[in-house]
Amino acid sequence: MVAAFHVGKAPPSLPAIRDDLGTGLAEAGWLLSLVNLTAALGGMAIALTVDRFGHRRLVVLGTALCFVASLGGAFSNDIEKLLSWRFLEGVGFITVTVAAPTLVLRITATADRQRAMTIWSCYMPAGAGAMMLAAAFILPAASWRTVWLVAAAASAAVLLALLLRAVPRHELDPRPVARRPILHEMAEVATSSGPLAIAVCFGAYACCWLAVVGFLPTLQIERLGFSTTTAAIVTALVTVVNVAGNLAAGWLLQAGLPRVAVIAGAALSMAFCAAGIFIDGVPDLARLALAALYSAVIGLVPATLFAALPVHSPRPELVGASTGLLMQGSNVGGLVGPPITGVLVAAGGWPAAA
Repeated sequence: MVAAFHVGKAPPSLPAIRDDLGTGLAEAGWLLSLVNLTAALGGMAIALTVDRFGHRRLVVLGTALCFVASLGGAFSNDIEKLLSWRFLEGVGFITVTVAAPTLVLRITATADRQRAMTIWSCYMPAGAGAMMLAAAFILPAASWRTVWLVAAAASAAVLLALLLRAVPRHELDPRPVARRPILHEMAEVATSSGPLAIAVCFGAYACCWLAVVGFLPTLQIERLGFSTTTAAIVTALVTVVNVAGNLAAGWLLQAGLPRVAVIAGAALSMAFCAAGIFIDGVPDLARLALAALYSAVIGLVPATLFAALPVHSPRPELVGASTGLLMQGSNVGGLVGPPITGVLVAAGGWPAAA
């Protein structure tokens, strides 16, 4: 969740960053999505590296990277430096998020694994939403740099907790596993239909989710005339509603609904909600209600896909690599969604994003 703080701090801070550093909508789109670049380029390779160097060790390293990069970003005086630090935050974020699920599965009973992965999938909306809500109260009284410093302090606190509490736990020690060459394992996962389908679905989900939530504060300020504080609070609440969808997915799967039905039903609903958020002629209140509904419905997708990972991995020891491929697909979607939306809005106004 704290790793996700570094994703959630950007959307509400975007208007302030644009004013302070003089950036356009296209650059703002990259600021939203650059955290995804590293994972988009090498999510599975990072996951297999994590498998070899130890999941706990890499969670600690990733948290340390988030702390250092957020601290450095707070003192950036131009967009190029901020984007460089943002890239490093992406390295830290993906390292934590591909390493942690294996540790979750290790300390969870087999009968509880689906429920555990459903709860785990809430890390993004819960963490990003909490940071958005904090930013909504920080920004009126301080600059976006304070938001970056708060996120850095949160990662520093978690880093200390990991060093004191997680490092001494022997049940989290690396386990000896017979490994094949890294390129062989990458090919094995990338050519398996289950992990590949999961990655493609997650990519489509992330493309839509970040495009809508990333620009929701800017939409509210520029088109609806909301204040920065109100826009940040609304965006945070819309993001947190996503948790309800994550948990509902677990309930639907426990009730026996097939995973494909959950994903297809969510996708159909998302298509109508997303268009209604951006098109002309929709009342402001209805537009925000559609955004909340969109967030809840789209939350069904990640929980369903995370629960499918242990089932569809080619071998149990490749769950980490399959998670990496999922994150790679997710981050490709997250990388292209906001910049495409930014270009469309700049060229044709907000209805062009529908």
